[in-house]
Amino acid sequence: MKALILDTNILLDVFVFEDQRALPLRTALFDQQIKAYTCKSALAELADVLARPLFALECHQQQKILEQWLSLSKSIEEAQLTMAPWQCQDPDDQIFINLAYTLKPSVLMSKDHAVLKLARKAAPAEILITSDYLSFMA
Repeated sequence: MKALILDTNILLDVFVFEDQRALPLRTALFDQQIKAYTCKSALAELADVLARPLFALECHQQQKILEQWLSLSKSIEEAQLTMAPWQCQDPDDQIFINLAYTLKPSVLMSKDHAVLKLARKAAPAEILITSDYLSFMA
């Protein structure tokens, strides 16, 4: 089974928007059918995004989402991460690229164009970068 890395916009679809396209992913996560990974920097980005007024989430709602994600994923120490040979245009997203590179073979799910642009470069390293919500089944 490939390691699965979910970037923040995918996690928002799973935990905040409850996007129907993300329902199979959500079910697989909650049923522990897949192994998803995170790290401190990725969690910090999620916490920052959840706190934005745009989402109008109360502090307890934000905390519940963070706790759920932590219980459903395995956290990797940042000292264990290997820097990917490709740089993302958005420095905030580099952590997801590095996670995927460290845990290869892996699947990195994202809707971020800067991340998706690296898909071709990452493929030879056994990293699938995709916006396909069903890619975790591959």
